[in-house]
Amino acid sequence: MTETLFVTGTNTEVGKTYATAALLHAAGEQGLKTAAVKPIASGCEQTAEGLRNSDALTLIEAMNQDMPYEQVNPVALEPAIAPHIAAMEAGRRLDVSRLEGICRGVMSSGADLVLIEGAGGWRVPLAPRQFLSDLPRALELPVILVVSIELGCINHALLTAEAIRRDGLPLAGWVANFVRGPQEDMPRAEENLMTLRAILPAPCLGTLPHDESGDYRNGAAHLDLSPLLSSSN
Repeated sequence: MTETLFVTGTNTEVGKTYATAALLHAAGEQGLKTAAVKPIASGCEQTAEGLRNSDALTLIEAMNQDMPYEQVNPVALEPAIAPHIAAMEAGRRLDVSRLEGICRGVMSSGADLVLIEGAGGWRVPLAPRQFLSDLPRALELPVILVVSIELGCINHALLTAEAIRRDGLPLAGWVANFVRGPQEDMPRAEENLMTLRAILPAPCLGTLPHDESGDYRNGAAHLDLSPLLSSSN
């Protein structure tokens, strides 16, 4: 039975792709078939094959199911700006129902674990009355929250968790990520982690140390998938 989760973050540039790839790799190491979707990606580069996004390519590398790039990243936008602005400038219309169909196709592809990675934070606009958060709502998915451990992270994490629950979705777990720098460089880092563990309404799946190499395989060793996998049994 396929377990599908949506991965969001407390903001943009909090290491969602690193965490998602690490989760995929950890699951693959446990013998699970894995697949991923990055429905919308801005900041893509022109290649001989068309627009390509480095985050989507990382997910393709980390998962172990073969899928064409266009299925992993159906909406690729060139400028590294808010997706709805990039789409407007490109004359494209972002539509949740189309993205839902693509995601459902991946969810029925036979993978044991499918991770759908969002863009930016939870409430990213796609159109005047549509948000990317409407996608996990349409798919009725549990959510994994990636929290960048830095000044202000407790407020950002709690507000995002509240928005997720207000949208009627369960918070399946969260990942602490020291994307801004080493743990020892942040004052009271452990106290912040203890506070988040105590008040976020979901298990912590792991704490990812700062990794200059960006190799998600290093992060995978710091993750515990048991809360996710046990909930699917």
